[in-house]
Amino acid sequence: MKRAAKRIAVVKRSRFIREAAAIFGIATAIVLGSLAAANSPSFGSDSGSGVEAIRVAEPADPTKVLGNDACVKCHVSEQAVWSATPHAKTFDELHRRPEAAQIASKLGIKSIKHGDRCVACHYTRQSEGGTEPNAITTVSRNGNAGAADFHAIAGISCESCHGAARDWLEAHHDYGGANVTRLTESPAHREQRIYRSVALGMRNPHNVYLVAQSCYRCHTTGDEELVNVGGHPTGSLDFEMVAWSQGLVHHNFVRTDGKENVISSPNRLRFLFVAGVVADTEAAFRALSTATEKANFALTVAKRASRAGARLKSVAGKIGDARLDEAVAIFESVKIKLNNHDNLVAAADQLAKIGYELANAETDKKEEELREKLIVLDRFIPASKTWK
Repeated sequence: MKRAAKRIAVVKRSRFIREAAAIFGIATAIVLGSLAAANSPSFGSDSGSGVEAIRVAEPADPTKVLGNDACVKCHVSEQAVWSATPHAKTFDELHRRPEAAQIASKLGIKSIKHGDRCVACHYTRQSEGGTEPNAITTVSRNGNAGAADFHAIAGISCESCHGAARDWLEAHHDYGGANVTRLTESPAHREQRIYRSVALGMRNPHNVYLVAQSCYRCHTTGDEELVNVGGHPTGSLDFEMVAWSQGLVHHNFVRTDGKENVISSPNRLRFLFVAGVVADTEAAFRALSTATEKANFALTVAKRASRAGARLKSVAGKIGDARLDEAVAIFESVKIKLNNHDNLVAAADQLAKIGYELANAETDKKEEELREKLIVLDRFIPASKTWK
């Protein structure tokens, strides 16, 4: 009990220091006007980045989806890689699979490509116009009456992972002048552009935690009825951030102007690994928060949460960083049980803030000590021969 009390005290002091440091970042965000952005659920304030809040990963709002054509002008090579992945092919293949048809039949789903039940993870949907933002929540879950205004335009595409682009696209490709390209853009302007794009809703890979959140949103199933009644898998239980992001789906052409798919540096792989560990715990808590009955869904996500927490504790023990210690304390403060929605969501929100802050350390000159500490993780990071 004394040890637990001491840990809670450390957490409170750490949180107080970080929240005080965030004041300057919030003031900066107000000056930039970023507080006016974003309709998606958000919480907290990011310290030091100028970004108003870290958002919960959620399906791309169809009223803000522009489609892949809005991206391909600058990202031809990325588009070519994507087109050969299961993410792209699901558009033509998923609804033809017998197992998908069986799940749909059990749940009374008439069309897999309509309604938010399947589309939320397997497709990118776009509004035909005239719909209020976030109207996705008004659509029939089973793809029946009421879904006609939205239609699937692609599989798991750019905006599925990086966010619907309507609000942030202009800021994203503003390099600082009519004759400035992304290769000649100044480092200072690039940093400002990225932060502004994120504030407007982009899930930019400059912060790998935003990417990890997008991955785990769908690779962790958060729908109890879909699993218990429909027989849908409870997610990709073997999903690991480095192994699943650096193989077939890897597309890192930006710094070579589309010429080379650059392999991630050892430093970036370390941060991806840590981001995955934290995001796995966050996603497991969010899924478990919806569990109401002791059945396959609850039992499986409870095991996943326990496993994710064990990995989090293992990483924290090897690194010796106050933020990871705080994440462990948050994990240990919540009971993994049914009907514990509010506590689990609150913990998930806190973990997301920590994950985002840790990921910012990848390029922060003041975080050299953490980067050095993370080297110890190299032998635990999946080798390239195992990348999917």
